[in-house]
Amino acid sequence: MVLSKKRARKVLEEIIALYPDAKPSLDFRNHFELLVAVMLSAQTTDAAVNKATPGLFAAFPTPENMAAADVNEISKYISRLGLYRNKAKFLKECAQQLLERHEGHVPQTREELEALSGVGRKTANVVLSVGFGIPAFAVDTHVGRICKHHDIVKKSATPLETEKRVMEVLPPELWLKAHQAMIYFGREVCHPKNPACEKYPQLYEFD
Repeated sequence: MVLSKKRARKVLEEIIALYPDAKPSLDFRNHFELLVAVMLSAQTTDAAVNKATPGLFAAFPTPENMAAADVNEISKYISRLGLYRNKAKFLKECAQQLLERHEGHVPQTREELEALSGVGRKTANVVLSVGFGIPAFAVDTHVGRICKHHDIVKKSATPLETEKRVMEVLPPELWLKAHQAMIYFGREVCHPKNPACEKYPQLYEFD
């Protein structure tokens, strides 16, 4: 059974309270680097992305550099990441589109972001919230797993359904905090196998 909005909000607020200072774990210095890092993080750990991006950003620091690069050259810097060949192709195409459509700047709307090669809803939401401070809630594997395990959504919920539910439960000013805290909670507590959530009884105590 799915929790009421009141109870679901309490669970999410307790998770935020466990990680009040949670920050993005991807390394980036500007909007372009953030976009690239989030694109690379699909089916790959943030730690692995952070090992690859220093060399990648040194070689291709701007959309202009990335757009002009050969896909095989880009691939060399990210070859230890999952799906690296497809990601290299998407990075080059995305950089070209940034130049053609946005004068080399990362756009600030979900529609424009999702129109870029290799950019889905989750990536767009991360860029909007982390990069531009625009309220958005990104659903990754950790978030989806936590929401299902704690009955915030149905076990069959899609990422979009999960996103909408959390946005209904929490005010916009907590969306980014919830996302960041849930990433750490998913890594350290609510594991895919043998979750240790019972160590935090406050998550199950309701009025």
